[in-house]
Amino acid sequence: MRVSVSWLREYLDLPADLPAADLEQALVDLGIEVESIVDLRSTVTGALVVGEVLDIEELTGFKKPIRFCRVDVGAANGTGEPQEIVCGARNFAPGDRVVVILPGGVLPGGFAIGARKTYGRNSHGMICSAKELGLGDDHSGIIVLPEDTPAKPGDDARPVVGLDDVVVEVEITPDRGYALSVRGIARELAHALGVPFRDPGLAPAPGATAEPAYPVQVRDTVGCDRFAARMVRGIDPTAQTPGWMRQRLTVAGVRSISLPVDITNYVMLELGQPMHAFDAARITGTLVVRRAAAGEKVTTLDGVARTLTAEDMVICDDTGPVSLAAVMGGETSEVVASTTDVLFEAAHWDPVMVGRTARRHKLFSEAAKRWERGVDPALPLVAIERAVGLLTAHAGGTAGAEILDLDHVRPRTPVTLPVDLPSRRVGVAYSPERVVSLLEQVGCHVTRGTDRLGEDPGTAGVPAGGGADVLTVVPPSWRPDLTDPADLVEEVVRLDGYDRVPSVLPTAPPGRGLTWQQRRRRAVARSLAERGYVEVLAHPFVAGSLADLLGLPADDPRRAAVRVANPLSEEEPLLRTTLLGPLLGILKRNLGRGHRDLALYEIGAVFHPRPGVGAPPAMGVDRRPTDAEFAAADAVVPDQPRHVAVVLTGDVEPAGWWGAGRPAGWADAVEAGRAVLAAADLPADRVEVRAAEHAPWHPGRCAELLVDGAVVGHAGELHPAVLAALELPKRTSAMELDLDALPAAPVAPAPTISGFPPALIDVALVVDERVPAAQVQQALVEGAGELLEGVRLFDVYASEQLGAGRRSLAYKLTFRAPDRTLTVEEAVAARDAAVARAAERFGATLRGA
Repeated sequence: MRVSVSWLREYLDLPADLPAADLEQALVDLGIEVESIVDLRSTVTGALVVGEVLDIEELTGFKKPIRFCRVDVGAANGTGEPQEIVCGARNFAPGDRVVVILPGGVLPGGFAIGARKTYGRNSHGMICSAKELGLGDDHSGIIVLPEDTPAKPGDDARPVVGLDDVVVEVEITPDRGYALSVRGIARELAHALGVPFRDPGLAPAPGATAEPAYPVQVRDTVGCDRFAARMVRGIDPTAQTPGWMRQRLTVAGVRSISLPVDITNYVMLELGQPMHAFDAARITGTLVVRRAAAGEKVTTLDGVARTLTAEDMVICDDTGPVSLAAVMGGETSEVVASTTDVLFEAAHWDPVMVGRTARRHKLFSEAAKRWERGVDPALPLVAIERAVGLLTAHAGGTAGAEILDLDHVRPRTPVTLPVDLPSRRVGVAYSPERVVSLLEQVGCHVTRGTDRLGEDPGTAGVPAGGGADVLTVVPPSWRPDLTDPADLVEEVVRLDGYDRVPSVLPTAPPGRGLTWQQRRRRAVARSLAERGYVEVLAHPFVAGSLADLLGLPADDPRRAAVRVANPLSEEEPLLRTTLLGPLLGILKRNLGRGHRDLALYEIGAVFHPRPGVGAPPAMGVDRRPTDAEFAAADAVVPDQPRHVAVVLTGDVEPAGWWGAGRPAGWADAVEAGRAVLAAADLPADRVEVRAAEHAPWHPGRCAELLVDGAVVGHAGELHPAVLAALELPKRTSAMELDLDALPAAPVAPAPTISGFPPALIDVALVVDERVPAAQVQQALVEGAGELLEGVRLFDVYASEQLGAGRRSLAYKLTFRAPDRTLTVEEAVAARDAAVARAAERFGATLRGA
């Protein structure tokens, strides 16, 4: 939020000489993040003056409209002669007063202004827009000063447009919605600087009358617990927004639209109460506040026809919805150029409903941003009184005596706070008087007493020893975030100063460092990175259509996904059950940005629901949950095993002058799985790789990875239909493996090092092409016995000479004895035993035999 210091001064007595650094530090100390503090006087250098447009010549023959203007800038240019300026804007006419920067001036961003020839004419300076002066984002036209502006041509334009002020931009956290207003920021600064605060939210306002301002029915008092309205009749529809209001709106980043609408935005920024202005002549019948019917439609002020759900709230008349409540008004009832009767509405809406509606419709208006953070329910009548006063002051008209106020707001629930809880929680000695004083500064109503039951509410059942000194605290209406003793403790610490809290690092408990699971994950990540894979971190949220895109069967357990109760996006409301969906999305995004050779990996959790487990136990923040509560909560949350997955596409070995490259394929994905298992310290003799069929992989190019006979993952080339659905290149391959399913690594014995030479023998075995090479290798190991030190597949060959459905597998066998040099006969005997076992199990024959 951006706000000018001059506006803040209306409600608190800031020192006239307060340095910007002190102002920033005061806000930071209160936990408010300061984005910037800008002295607008320093943003534009050189001569920035008021000019009066004398005449305009329309230039033709160019791709866009260009105007050659003569502008009276008084004596600011040193000659008194009119200034010739070329301008492309069309929202001004002769006689208008504008803002002109003369040659030699510099606009924000270092944009220097000079005299130059353009479009065939000499241009001496620039007529400025709000965006060019850094006053806002509106670049649709230049600034035209109101007719009542007292400045004359040649006067300094800085005070006229608000460039003599200081602008503070702050980032408000979601729990401090009250600070999204001048009222809220002024109150915070008053706490920090110890200066008086005049609360505009406590301004007197007349209450409801027996006769309502307009007939209204509220059918859902949970979604809308307060609705107030008042009519102003007979306003001047041509009345303009006063310059001072337009300046403040511009500084805040709000575009000026019309006087009634500008007033609602101004009051929202000032008090924090979003409002809406209806054209009373365009409303038919009684206004009804209700939940929308599923499929009902409303066209909002941005011109978009929106289809509503049963959770949305609407304001309707006899014609149907005229406003998407708390988010944006509708076109059919908006204030237009001919409006003479205005109905002001100020209500209080359910924050959860507003937040979900805004996200569902992707409509994050300034009003919705405030509602979902919490708005003071005591403000509607004050806001309406302020808006009515501003409108009648600047557009005439008569304020109706009738006032509507349908109030169903429930009183705040008192919070019981042990007076010593802040000291015990934070480690700073706060006296009871100091705690009471700070809470009253926040606006709380505090009464002090003793817990007669002898129980300390702040420690949930721990005896306090004969009665504990407690405070009964009723939070103010503008602080909906104060609901628990811990919230009040935070306020005490915040206002007393975070700098008083000692910085004491906790003592690390004794232990042995990382767990074996953590060491395994790090080893797996390091192994993949060393092989050229790049780690990515994907969001765990997926769309419901992902299972169809991946081609998962109807009975696949990965289709059962956990739905998030309040998702970041309604398009992705589910938690992933496989890493491949989000990982393939990242692969596609990188391909779209021009990358072609990609090898990515991720280690992360997947989520599997636990049906029928019920609801989790309610746990507060006043104490640590018990072991039983932890266990009960853990039994409800989804099962979250950690997986590792890789995806590859393009060349795994690039081509160049050194030779041809090699494209990535299913074998690389399988090798990645082997690398993961090796990094997990699982011996090769416990690992098996065999052919399988498992979505989303190609049925003929898919392998399953087994450890001790149990399937732990799959690897291979993705199914062509999946690649087509996701628009990925052909031959894209992937691997996914359940790390939590892997057994703990056994204790590795020290290797036996033999000083005797090895015997190297190659064998090529012809087998049926359906026989996995890994199973043939296992047979060779079993047959060769203890003398076999190593075996490696180095060639796969098929030809017509071998016969249809046959292939040759060539293995390199290494034999060695620990205590002697092997004789030729011993090595050959071991080889023959290995071949015999393969022949017995798979019908293998020596190639060429």
